[in-house]
Amino acid sequence: MKVTFYKYHGTGNDFIILDNYNVIAPVLSRKQIMQLCNRHFSIGADGLMLLNKKEGYDFEMQYYNSDGKQSTMCGNGGRCMVKFAYQMGIHKNYFRFYAIDGEHEAEIDINDWVSLKMKDVNEVAYHNGHAILNTGSPHFVKFASDVKDIDVVATGSDIRYSNAFAAEGINVNFVETIDEDSIYVRTYERGVEDETLSCGTGVTAAALLAAHNENGFNTVEVRTKGGNLSVEFDKIDDEHFEDIWLCGPAEFVFKGEIEIG
Repeated sequence: MKVTFYKYHGTGNDFIILDNYNVIAPVLSRKQIMQLCNRHFSIGADGLMLLNKKEGYDFEMQYYNSDGKQSTMCGNGGRCMVKFAYQMGIHKNYFRFYAIDGEHEAEIDINDWVSLKMKDVNEVAYHNGHAILNTGSPHFVKFASDVKDIDVVATGSDIRYSNAFAAEGINVNFVETIDEDSIYVRTYERGVEDETLSCGTGVTAAALLAAHNENGFNTVEVRTKGGNLSVEFDKIDDEHFEDIWLCGPAEFVFKGEIEIG
């Protein structure tokens, strides 16, 4: 069967998107999703998403990692989905949509950046001195002074498959402080089982822990291998964060058709 697809990326975190809103998209098996996301023999992507209809919302976002499994929230994917929804005829500047972790809000600003409201965070745990928190997906955050030199795949994989996290998996972020309000982040993503050029929920987790104001409003600028993002939020205390917005570019790459066996 032939499938029409759209390719988007958010700071290098790339996605195949299928329109299941205006047309009926084919139901894909896990093997077919893995095939489409393969970078050597097919389109290639960190994940695949469906734009679905959802009563009471502008749309629903359905997300699969490149391993073919439906996954938890993807921040950069959500921002790309907003741009795609606009391209598909949902012409708004402000959106309400539904994802696996519940309701989200988003807007497209005058600079064409997409700002996505993330879920509030109400718990931060610690494991051997490093932080663990859920920003729509679970994240392990490790601060270091030599992030550019870290073997993210080897070290991230060791943590992700360690006894503490092997069953459910966890995303692993390595964070370096640049100055008072900016950080550099590299992420090993579960489900992709590799370093990605950027991870929206990972960037969000790292930014919350890098707050420069102990209480109240914060803006943290984040550099990744794929580009720059910013995270705005209110810090209530060391474990509670509200009104969290992930902001950055979301770009259309190309559209095509592919035959799936």
